[in-house]
Amino acid sequence: MWKPLCAFFLVLFSGNVHAQKITILQEGGKTSFRGLSVVNDQTIWVSGSSGSVGLSTDSGKNWKWIQVPRYERTDFRDIEAFSDREAVIMGITEPAVILRTTDGGESWSTVFEDSSKTLFLDALDFSGDHGALVGDPEQGRIFFAESVDRGETWVQKLPSGFDSAAKGESFFAASGSNICHIQGSLWALVSGGKKSSLYFGNNRYPLFMNQGQETTGANSITIQPSDSNQAFITGGDFAHDTARYGNSIHIQFHPFIQIQLKTPPHGYRSCVEYLDADRMICCGTSGVDFSVDGGMNWRLVSGKSFHVCRKSKEGRLVYLAGTHGVIARSDYP
Repeated sequence: MWKPLCAFFLVLFSGNVHAQKITILQEGGKTSFRGLSVVNDQTIWVSGSSGSVGLSTDSGKNWKWIQVPRYERTDFRDIEAFSDREAVIMGITEPAVILRTTDGGESWSTVFEDSSKTLFLDALDFSGDHGALVGDPEQGRIFFAESVDRGETWVQKLPSGFDSAAKGESFFAASGSNICHIQGSLWALVSGGKKSSLYFGNNRYPLFMNQGQETTGANSITIQPSDSNQAFITGGDFAHDTARYGNSIHIQFHPFIQIQLKTPPHGYRSCVEYLDADRMICCGTSGVDFSVDGGMNWRLVSGKSFHVCRKSKEGRLVYLAGTHGVIARSDYP
């Protein structure tokens, strides 16, 4: 279904030692990957359209491909993996579903399911055993559920402040990264559409992002690894994916401050990830950018389209995935 490639993209940063190389590991077919979870440098899970899930335990050299029985038409837009055996996948709608495996994808148990036409799930995130799930607002109320047992059970909640979504405001199921854990029991959510907002604690904060259309707004948030009071948000307009206006912002939670960038990424970016306190990567349909100064300035390192990028939880490698079955690895010094 997918064929391995050996294509390389290399960009040097202003003659200094910072280099970014993207290696295409797999490409081909009709599958669009938006779910990506990297347990360690060797263990990678992906999920996407047509009920597709992939697992590699050798850094992407070989893959085990799975089409989940009974869910062949489901778009699994997000995945969270805990090992090469244990993972949770999220199907977006009709049915909105969460499935769980403990045997490397050989079998799956249904731990959450809603077959109504109104529920649309967007993303999930975990910190240890504690997970959270977000779905599009209904009548201004954001769908939000939590798990305390690695996704075995889910409890729907309505935190204070999550019932104030504006008309035309929604969440994008673009990369599984518009929800993230801050610390303790705090989660942050970012929305887009007619309004683009940040939700955390009991508050909703309007964002200085491109917004006003169904295709605009925030898509992804990531927390600075050495300072949980700092975060970075990307998005833009996926209908005009080379436009740089209002596609990213750096934020501080307490007190809430939005910091404009000097040189933003080169277009719409559906996913952003901290590699360390200074180095960052973001990706979208118009390319991949890299920053070495905490996101204040970005350089385009590839024009290749990707939906999602994730750093290894227990290693240093970064993987990317996108449409037409593409999976890649990003090496950084």
